[in-house]
Amino acid sequence: MLRFVPLAALALAAPTQAYWEYGHETIALVAMANVKPSTARAVRSLLANQALLGTPECPARTPEEASYWADCIKPLKDAAGQQRYGYAFSWHYQNVDVCKPFDLQSACAKGDCVSAQVTRQAARLRDRRTSRKDKVEALAFLIHFVGDLHQPLHAGDKSDRGGNGLAAAYGVYAPPRFNIHSVWDGPLAERAITSGPSLIRRYPAAERARMGAGTVEDWSRDSWALSRDTAYAGALGGDSCSPSPAKVTLSDAAVAAAVPAARESVRRGGIRLARLLDEALF
Repeated sequence: MLRFVPLAALALAAPTQAYWEYGHETIALVAMANVKPSTARAVRSLLANQALLGTPECPARTPEEASYWADCIKPLKDAAGQQRYGYAFSWHYQNVDVCKPFDLQSACAKGDCVSAQVTRQAARLRDRRTSRKDKVEALAFLIHFVGDLHQPLHAGDKSDRGGNGLAAAYGVYAPPRFNIHSVWDGPLAERAITSGPSLIRRYPAAERARMGAGTVEDWSRDSWALSRDTAYAGALGGDSCSPSPAKVTLSDAAVAAAVPAARESVRRGGIRLARLLDEALF
């Protein structure tokens, strides 16, 4: 697994894992380090039944595997050749315009967005009438979607598919089709997570209460603001709503400036997931 190396070295080899694995795994592990012991046992018990999902290509035997199950299943097809989980593609993000006042309701009018699904999957997991199979699915979806919500370019947008339409270079590292979203998914996520002490630890109760406070809408606003004020602003020279060029280059200084906020977002994601799991699996 790649850890942060100088930008010149990044030009020679792509990261072995993107946010969808390493970032999601870290958020899941932070959560498991901070849930109640009874919650941890309940999570392990549910995941022992992951074969009920019928996705052997995409196992969810551990919280780490479950954290990226929802991405792994995207290409799976049914017997008729149709996307098995096509209905869930829009559940991974929400296109909340960073150049207008925060408006989650318009972006999630039909509930087909990540914040709505965090709420929905937590409710499914909490409902004692939910079947065992559906509880396992709800758990895997919930772990993943809380991670997605805390990747800022899944929460804020500038009419460019969360930065997917803004070509980018990470210093000298600029593979084909790389973009701002890719930067935050891959090398920036890895640098943030591996900078400083491990994020995976038990946090004091007061710190857990502070980071875990608020509603899913509050958390959405946090990530949207990070998208506007750090992800887009850092790429566009400080003005997130200035016209986007054909391509941007993030200097090492710009990336270093984004690391603390990206690191804090991962930490908050893990603590907030822990809170939701404790509430659902009491």
